[in-house]
Amino acid sequence: MSLNGNQNNSIPETHPRYQSLKFRHKIIEGMKNLVVAEAGLIAHGRGECFDYILGEKTTKTAKYAIRAAVAALLIAEKPVISVNGNVAALVPNELVTLSKLLNIPLEINLFYYKEGRIRAIKDVLKKAGATDIKGINEEKMIELEGLESNRRKVDFIAKADVVMIPLEDGDRTEALKKLNKKVIAVDLNPLSRTALWADITIVDNIIRVIPEMIEIANQLKKLNDRELNDILNNFDNKLNIQNTLDLIIDYIEKQKVEAFKNLKK
Repeated sequence: MSLNGNQNNSIPETHPRYQSLKFRHKIIEGMKNLVVAEAGLIAHGRGECFDYILGEKTTKTAKYAIRAAVAALLIAEKPVISVNGNVAALVPNELVTLSKLLNIPLEINLFYYKEGRIRAIKDVLKKAGATDIKGINEEKMIELEGLESNRRKVDFIAKADVVMIPLEDGDRTEALKKLNKKVIAVDLNPLSRTALWADITIVDNIIRVIPEMIEIANQLKKLNDRELNDILNNFDNKLNIQNTLDLIIDYIEKQKVEAFKNLKK
């Protein structure tokens, strides 16, 4: 089996960067199909850089945040998962599975508007099995206060109490917080405005986060509200981000030592 990165290059599964290249290819295809904005390629590449210094794995701090995030979504009265082009391109099937498992609607919300993008993303989600998709009817949209970008136009998000915003920008995170909404972010940059403003920040790659959330959701659905609240109340987002930064520093230090060892061989 191999991945056709382009017409002139076939990438074997034994390639050390196969997984990374596979998802890079999904982003490129997403751009060709209008799902991903051109700037989405830059955002994906920036995320890859941060993923490297996380060791390209789900850290223990990310798992704490994922557990708290699932608990928050289960407790919420009106939760919603916001979807942009990159998320739809990378993990559509997993996203729909999580949505159905937790009985949470998906809402398309875009920073970069282009004719046909919303329809293209809706088609991807529907193909993955989604039945409850918000953000596709202009007549139902209202505008969030304090936001000037296209993300100000929302549907169910306007009345949601918990909003999960994977791969988002800081402006909307700040606006949602000022409207007293609990925000769950997925951001590979632990020092971004999104990461720092969110109530729960999952510093991890979306391709690993959503499958992990599905696994955790199957476990936490068995708990009662008191037990779920205990998980949420024992989670400290600021401390978790600080611990994540410590893990990154430790990883870089170890890699520095290993790199010099290899150079001496």
